[in-house]
Amino acid sequence: NYAKTDDSNHRRYLEFPDGTRSYFPARTPCTVRFEVNDQDPDDQYARLYSDQVVDTINDLALPRYGLGNYIAPDPEHPPTPAEQRQLQDLSRAGKRLMGFCRTNLFKRLESSGMAFIQSVERHVLRNFIFLHAIENNMPFPIGSQDAEMLDTRFSDLDRDQTTEDLFENENTNNENISENEALHTEADFRKCAAEIYELYVRKYKSRFKWLRPNLFIKKLARDLHADAMKLVGILKTSGEWNPDRDAKLAALVDLLAKKHPSDKVLVFTQFADTVRYLETQLHLRGFNRLSGVCGDTANPTALAWRFSPISNKKQDRIRPEEELRVLVATDILSEGQNLQDCAIVVNYDLPWAIIRLIQRAGRVDRIGQTAEEILCYSFFTAEGVERIIRLRSRVRNRLRENAEVVGSDEAFFEDQSDEQVVRDLFTERSGIMDGDDDADVDLASQAYQIWKNAIDRDPDLRRKIEVLPDVVYATRAHVTLPDRPEGVLVYMRSADGNDALAYVNQAGESITESQIEILRAAACEPDTPALPRQDKHHDLVRAGVEHIVREEKRIGGQLGSPRGARFRTYERLKYYIQEWEGTLFESTFNELNKALDEIYRYPLRPVAVDTLNRQLKSGISDQQLADLVLMLRSESRLCIIHEDEKEDREPRIICSMGLKGKDEG
Repeated sequence: NYAKTDDSNHRRYLEFPDGTRSYFPARTPCTVRFEVNDQDPDDQYARLYSDQVVDTINDLALPRYGLGNYIAPDPEHPPTPAEQRQLQDLSRAGKRLMGFCRTNLFKRLESSGMAFIQSVERHVLRNFIFLHAIENNMPFPIGSQDAEMLDTRFSDLDRDQTTEDLFENENTNNENISENEALHTEADFRKCAAEIYELYVRKYKSRFKWLRPNLFIKKLARDLHADAMKLVGILKTSGEWNPDRDAKLAALVDLLAKKHPSDKVLVFTQFADTVRYLETQLHLRGFNRLSGVCGDTANPTALAWRFSPISNKKQDRIRPEEELRVLVATDILSEGQNLQDCAIVVNYDLPWAIIRLIQRAGRVDRIGQTAEEILCYSFFTAEGVERIIRLRSRVRNRLRENAEVVGSDEAFFEDQSDEQVVRDLFTERSGIMDGDDDADVDLASQAYQIWKNAIDRDPDLRRKIEVLPDVVYATRAHVTLPDRPEGVLVYMRSADGNDALAYVNQAGESITESQIEILRAAACEPDTPALPRQDKHHDLVRAGVEHIVREEKRIGGQLGSPRGARFRTYERLKYYIQEWEGTLFESTFNELNKALDEIYRYPLRPVAVDTLNRQLKSGISDQQLADLVLMLRSESRLCIIHEDEKEDREPRIICSMGLKGKDEG
């Protein structure tokens, strides 16, 4: 928006007050191919990508994630009030948990064979922990029912409601249980499950809620065992994972050692297990100036400084021998970090929400980047992109078939169809990594620039617009196209202070969710003649408002849009607090818990929205975010709570524009 063009080389740049220039580099998509030979019985990836494995995962009942489907209608010993509340929680959480579990298994299969096998092993073991409790008539452990713990937008760990990170907890390993031993047979899993169950009861009982098995029907045990044995079959077929025969890992080693032997390289993956696997295997192959970063890394920022000391102005603090050449990270580093000492980004796996690829490239494509070109590598199987597309399509079809069981909230599963984008990545189409305008990466900046250009051209426009009342409307002529029919555009500010646009046709149906596309549809010159209002204008405005409200609830629930300051602040602090549960410091979070409860129940004040948005964009740490929220709360600047402010919580229709069709000629 603010760039100039260098006439000598036609490159775009920003010019600072001191006259220095910061050029925008080109983002170049590149592919890394690795072989998968379906005809070779020893090919590890071919075995995992087989139809048998895909069908097995699709056919899982996933009873631990849908416990609400197994509640006994009339148990011999009725539930206590406390148990009844837990059963209600299970019913509410099950739909999303089941969907997340199924998609996560497939996402891990795309990420790395080792990560997938580890997840399958954990899933089987967790099933047998439940079976151990049921078969011995002992209560089984129920942890958090938050679906977000399985949402890869918020967690890169292999979490579920049974373990609450205890499988990743060092204290578990100190108990000398057999979890880390090879588990091959049902007897192996049963032995380990019994040991872990005893550990839970003895040492971690307060970390869980516990429910009696007789509150559930007998089908629960049958489905748990059936799922476990199906997955044990996958483990038998796949065999022990051999890193020395990992074609995808070998391709990464070749990229780092031969193509870019001395360059800094940033490797992204979705999962902490893949980070640990790659970090271990690359160290074994002689890559010493390397580190991994994931959700449970103690200090990700310190590693970012070691990887990119110049961009973080830490070159005086980082000794040359401490500087990193390769950083392997989950998307915890895809926001809020300066990593522009590097100009090579590797996507070891492809997120199912393609916007993440743009965010990953954005870690190095920042002011201060001196390279003319940023290389964005993505891994694909050598025979082409169709394998990935077929796999994702089968998952989507399964989710649609199971809509009544797992819920139909596809946006929550990041399950948008991005087939063309994936194909463009595979064919290295120029511009694909720049980010589609429809991705709404920076709608606020574009809207601001439109406003700035308008008032620069006509300074009186500011005064005219600022005195306009809410619900003002206009209508103009519109060239109709198949994807741009007649209708109404609506601009609304929600009760939570989120700005939103809607575009509905004459039937009141939404035309597009792309906010930038709607903004473009509204564009017109100042002298555009106004037309009479359409008869259905106000009815269509109502339909647009209802769509915005419905969409915000569907995607963000009580907290509004996932892009909003309220949603992002709540999610980050929720997990920050959970990290300290059960420790000596738990009591110190009482005030922060109260603040979090207010954020959930009440809308943020405008000053809080502005402040939090700026700090979230700048990469504020969890501790700093907590301190900021507590400060805003202590100064009564956080949430709108008081009775006399309730009118501010009503949604506002700012304006609307009717689009009346005309012939293109």
